[in-house]
Amino acid sequence: MRTNVLEYLERSADKYPNKTAFADPQEQVTYCDLLHQAKAIGSYLAAVLNGKTNQPVAVVINRNISSLVSFLGTVFSGNFYVPIDGKQPPHRIDLILNALQPQAVILSHKDAELMNLLQFKGQQILFKDAVTCPIDEDRLSGIRSNCLDSDPLCIFFTSGSTGIPKGVVINHRSVISMTDIFSEIFEFSAECILGNQAPFDFSVSLKDIYSTLKHGATLQIIPGELFSFPSNLVKYLTEKRVNTAIWVTSALRVIASLKGLDKDTPAYLNKILFSGEVMPNKVLNYWRKYLPEAQYINLYGQSEIAYNCTYFIVDRPFADNEVLPIGTPFPNNSILVLNEKGRPVENGELGEIYIRGSCLATGYYKNPDETAKAFCQNPLNPDYPDLIFRTGDLGKYNERNELLFISRKDHQIKHKGHRIELGEIEVALNALNFIDAACCLYDPQREKIVAFYQAPQKCEREILIGLQKYLPKYMLPNKLVHFEQLPLNKNAKIDRIKLKEQYLDGTG
Repeated sequence: MRTNVLEYLERSADKYPNKTAFADPQEQVTYCDLLHQAKAIGSYLAAVLNGKTNQPVAVVINRNISSLVSFLGTVFSGNFYVPIDGKQPPHRIDLILNALQPQAVILSHKDAELMNLLQFKGQQILFKDAVTCPIDEDRLSGIRSNCLDSDPLCIFFTSGSTGIPKGVVINHRSVISMTDIFSEIFEFSAECILGNQAPFDFSVSLKDIYSTLKHGATLQIIPGELFSFPSNLVKYLTEKRVNTAIWVTSALRVIASLKGLDKDTPAYLNKILFSGEVMPNKVLNYWRKYLPEAQYINLYGQSEIAYNCTYFIVDRPFADNEVLPIGTPFPNNSILVLNEKGRPVENGELGEIYIRGSCLATGYYKNPDETAKAFCQNPLNPDYPDLIFRTGDLGKYNERNELLFISRKDHQIKHKGHRIELGEIEVALNALNFIDAACCLYDPQREKIVAFYQAPQKCEREILIGLQKYLPKYMLPNKLVHFEQLPLNKNAKIDRIKLKEQYLDGTG
């Protein structure tokens, strides 16, 4: 029985010592060296923290191997890592550090100047000092003997409704369970070469890191700028022989909008898993046209979930204006779709999606009030504690008993006497072949549905004509806002908060 994710690394280092584990454009590290470096950092931290365990250690991340080594070294010390993107505004980093109160911050020499801009005055550890520390095997062994699978592995900070970021706590048990489940269902193996796209402070990256370590596979860290130059990206994927991509939907959408596969395709890519936002079938169909033999998997889940809770292996054609299913729950997890009375929905009835099972995070760090709101008692079980996660998403089952995501609960509006799901309008917008991407918000002060769309040029008349094929008149947007490039947040999703602030709240 596995109780610690480090067992994946240790097993692969024993089986594949000289195989490349992680690689970035500047360097690569074998499993043997990765194990040695992580143990060195673990020994250094254990000494500096005087043996404290189950404490947060912040890691200022870059898209490089050092960030991943720092994660694993923190785990060897018996503590949990918290990735922090140093490119964020200093104010937000201060908010995270204040909420976290970490025992130490690991950073590279070039990131040291960042700390001068922050209020944090705690322990700073330079990666180059920690990674050259002599390994204290006895101390590390003693730490491991006291570790439990319920101990925290990492924290990912997400936006909070009060403006204060919330730290989602994910433990070893959840990651081990979901890593093993993913491996079985999607048939990962030592031959996998994964192309990492997800930022390391985004929970999607867990799938890359631990699927790689479990199988003795190889993880290629893709430079972020390549996603703006698809022809270079395709060459890079082929050069590195990447065959597995676990990407956010927007990365696939950008490549499709730039016609990135028209001239060339990745020669080895045969497994594509996507999540983070609704996948427009127009984008999926573009990829299927050029890589028809690849396997495509739609994943669903929030930051409060280790990995994902449902999956759908694309097994049939979909029209551009159809809703792609999010499918069925992973083993050892279940989905509840409940109506406003807290009862299971009938087929075709809309309800809120709740999640239970091994995928759930522990809760929010030092935030019991927000934890109690989101992780609640299962209303179908009054007999014993049975926590489920309230997603805030609305869904329903189709005639095949596949779960469909319809929209966020707070995207359901009352407009001109009609109850409308903004997600339904977005599906229709994204089906139009002259639009690259779109989203909708509601302006309650002016009682207007506002559609934001990305296209090479303004095309409002064409949009309204096109939408009339799919939507009743009362669902047509009252205002259209054109973008050559829609703003994205740090997780590469359309930045709805920024759009709301600039266009609905009167600041834009």
